Amino acid sequence: MFVASKLPQQLDRSGWVAMLPARTPRPSLNRTLNADVAIIGGGFAGLSAARRLSQLDPTLKVVILEAGEIAEGATGRNSGFIIDLPHEVSSEDYGGTDSDERRHDIKIHRMAIALARDLAVEKGWGKDIFDPCGKYNVAMGPQGDKHVASYARQLDSVKEEYRLLDSEEIGEVTGTRSFTSAIFTPGTVIIQPAAYIRGLADSFGGSVKLFEHSPALSFDRQGASWRIKTPNGAVNAGKIVLANNGHAQSFGLFRGVLLHVYTYASMTEAFDPTRLGGQRSWAATPAFPMGTTVRRVQGDKRDGDRILIRSRYTYNPRMQVSDGAITRAGRIHDRKFEARFPMLKGVRMQYRWAGAMALTWNGVPAFGEVEPGIFAAIACNGVGATKATAAGIAAAEAALGMDSWLVQVFRGFATPKPLPPQPFLTIGATANLSVKEWSAGME
Repeated sequence: MFVASKLPQQLDRSGWVAMLPARTPRPSLNRTLNADVAIIGGGFAGLSAARRLSQLDPTLKVVILEAGEIAEGATGRNSGFIIDLPHEVSSEDYGGTDSDERRHDIKIHRMAIALARDLAVEKGWGKDIFDPCGKYNVAMGPQGDKHVASYARQLDSVKEEYRLLDSEEIGEVTGTRSFTSAIFTPGTVIIQPAAYIRGLADSFGGSVKLFEHSPALSFDRQGASWRIKTPNGAVNAGKIVLANNGHAQSFGLFRGVLLHVYTYASMTEAFDPTRLGGQRSWAATPAFPMGTTVRRVQGDKRDGDRILIRSRYTYNPRMQVSDGAITRAGRIHDRKFEARFPMLKGVRMQYRWAGAMALTWNGVPAFGEVEPGIFAAIACNGVGATKATAAGIAAAEAALGMDSWLVQVFRGFATPKPLPPQPFLTIGATANLSVKEWSAGME
């Protein structure tokens, strides 16, 4: 039997959720159900797995168990980039000796984008939810400029499209002269992550049933199936897709291999769009690792625009973050916002939040059949909208016995490396994050 030692906890509400209309959550599970596949976790991985299962066999009985409310967890705290190319411009191995491996990564990412694009077309979403606009990687000084130029050479080696921008050109996009150079790649999609995941959740009907406020408390083998207990009900399922990221460890799985890292974001109050030139909707990741992600979010006719700032990383082995940590990160965000947008002096941050990530020491997913009939899609290692979506697709296909290209690739990843023992792990992880953030400077 696998028994949860703790349940997910959230301190605050993300700006993405706060900006949306109120939503009535699906009822909690209050009876016993039989299912072909039960999915634990209603984020990018779990809901993508459910969508893929329903595509492969619309008659499958699928039950999704979400511990809280849809979009209130890590998924709704995402920055909203579904990328096709590497997240960090300075990734040293990208375009290196094993370009075939890099092309595999790109293909995986584009399969995730394809699932999201099909959903957007099906739902008739506009650019406020799903915008295939590409993204910029921006630099704020000579060190970042070097990374931008290096990345262009790496993209040449794998024949990927891009466009280099000088300070004036990126200024015309962003409305600020703070950035010294940039590189634009057209394949990224930016989403309103809370709206996206709500829409994906609300797309299910028929044989796919979603229950919110229904945490899995335990699961154990009973004959040919697994029995999952929730506070007021149970699910008997032939197979389980474990898609609760770091909280898989709460069931005793993947102990000693998952790093629990939190990242932080702040979003401004709405401001008059005429105060900032450039385009009204754009998204940029930093040229330097551990730098600052920035998005301009276009409001509707009744609202103004907003700026999202995301930076700051902390190691939190207990999978909890404090109000104080969010406040301290917010002070960093304020400085970075002021440095980038001096023309918006007086615009205050309205929302601040933290979101959890699960990483592995060697950067590989925790994937595969961990027990007979239990398929894990765990440890996105950052870029969760992309990698968790792809892992969910692969887990669904594996659960149905498919030997697809995607399943083969995920099964081919190395095993997650064991972490160092405590207290060396906490000391090393904290020091590593601090050094990287210090090295990034104002980037």
